[in-house]
Amino acid sequence: MARRPDFGFELAAMARGASRVAGVDEAGRGPLCGPVVAAAVILDPGSVPPGLADSKTLSAAARARLSAAIRARAECGIGLASAAEIDSLNILRASHLAMCRAVAALGRAPDHVLIDGNMIPADLGLPAEAVVKGDARCLSVAAASILAKVTRDRIMVDLAQQFPAYGWDRNMGYPTAEHLAALKRHGPTPHHRRSFRPVHNIL
Repeated sequence: MARRPDFGFELAAMARGASRVAGVDEAGRGPLCGPVVAAAVILDPGSVPPGLADSKTLSAAARARLSAAIRARAECGIGLASAAEIDSLNILRASHLAMCRAVAALGRAPDHVLIDGNMIPADLGLPAEAVVKGDARCLSVAAASILAKVTRDRIMVDLAQQFPAYGWDRNMGYPTAEHLAALKRHGPTPHHRRSFRPVHNIL
């Protein structure tokens, strides 16, 4: 049976004196277009939405339901880095920029930050630890992964209304056959990441 995320990382930080512990994750590193979106979530230990898990293991309907529950019960911040920022910085640094913006959007700074992955953003400026596979191990990071994924998917659905040929409401900007065919036929939009090879090659 797959391991479910738990509150162990948060409790360990609280045992060291932290009272506000934020989980942070991002969505959208792999697509050819659109922003990379990060979320920061501070869960209330007494009101954790049931069913939190790595967003990749959940259906779209479950993610939408849990996203609403997270927003209702937790402190949340969202941060974006645009396609232009991705092109100028590179995707890793743009992801870290989005994470820093998500933490800043919480309003009041957390005492400790749990970052999904193996790197802490250089500009975070707060006590933090990297948690490899954090979205599968840590409830706050799992909540952030859900919020980031749902937010980004909604952005791509909105952008699909302006650029319907690319199927972004279905592929969310990932390099599917449909998306690549439309990219070759119509060329890149202002939302495409020009530094990504399939887009760069067409340019």
